This record gives sequence, C-alpha cells and structure tokens, in this order.
Amino acid sequence: MLEQIMQGGGMDYMQRGVNAANMRHEVIAHNIANVNTPQFKRSEVEFEKMLAKELYGDRDKEGKLQLVRTRDNHLPIGHLPFRAQAKEVVDNTTIMRTDRNNVDIDIEMASLAKNQIYYNALMTEIGSYISRVKTSITSTEG
Repeated sequence: MLEQIMQGGGMDYMQRGVNAANMRHEVIAHNIANVNTPQFKRSEVEFEKMLAKELYGDRDKEGKLQLVRTRDNHLPIGHLPFRAQAKEVVDNTTIMRTDRNNVDIDIEMASLAKNQIYYNALMTEIGSYISRVKTSITSTEG
C-alpha cells in the first residue's frame, strides 16, 4: 500500500524531474569544464517539453486532445502511453568562436542557477508530499 502511495502519479513526475535536474547539472558542469576545449560542442538536457507532451498529450489537427492511457490497467487505445525521460542533446547548430567551440560561460552559469532553483523546488515539493503522507498515516493510528 505504501509503495502505491509513494509511486503514485505526482511522485513519479517529481522523481523524473529530479533525475532530469541531476542529469542537467552534470551536463552543464561538463560544458563549463570544456569551455576552452577546441571544437567542443555544448550539450543540453531535454525533459520539460516531453513531460508536457506526456501530461497533456498531442493535439490533433482540430486542436482536440487525443486519447491517452493514464494507467496500465486502462483499456489500450492503440499504443502504450509515452513516458517522458530526460535525454542529452548535443548542440551542433551554433559556433561562436574561431576554435569551433560553442560554449558561452555566461549562458551556462545562468542555466546552472536556473537548474538549482528547479531542483530545490522539486525537493521542497517532495518533502512536502512525504510530510503529508506521514501526517495522514500517523493521524489514522489509534
């Protein structure tokens, strides 16, 4: 029972968000470490757009939402639901310097700060969720 509570929909999204934030932190640190490496191409992590696609689904040509299975025990509708996972993508589109390196230290540092705020918000929400679960368990004892 507790496993079902802790693996519920909201907690699953938050766990995947934390995993994406951890991956993003590693990628940004790798970019910063290679700021002076000739021909190095920066990478970034894609997750939020894929998560939005998972949560809200694709829209058809008329702007209506397509059907999406939200639970494994729902009837299949032709395909399994899409589960967003963070992935690293190399940026080959921009070249800013003569050594063909495309890392901008200012952008990377701003991305690092943004990612830290995102991570802290997720961890605060996870802590709050666990606290609410604990309160509901302890208040029903007796």
